[in-house]
Amino acid sequence: MLVLARKAGESIVIGDNISIKIVSVDGDQVKIGIEAPRHIEIHRKEIYDAIQTENRIAGQAKGINLELLKGIVDRNAVKIERKSDRE
Repeated sequence: MLVLARKAGESIVIGDNISIKIVSVDGDQVKIGIEAPRHIEIHRKEIYDAIQTENRIAGQAKGINLELLKGIVDRNAVKIERKSDRE
């Protein structure tokens, strides 16, 4: 792990397109600003871990009947279509 010391207002650059700026330091809390391309996902670590856990659980789901799910979606689409025909 690379450890850098920075003061408020100073930045570091990662690659050609990511910049991290120390916005403020207040006691033990540090606020940072991150500039990165939109296609790069940025999450707090605890949120990232929760997303990964949910993805693992979803990947382990068994017994999903895709034909039944498709039928439900198709029936709901018909209901929405009929409702908009009446309006």
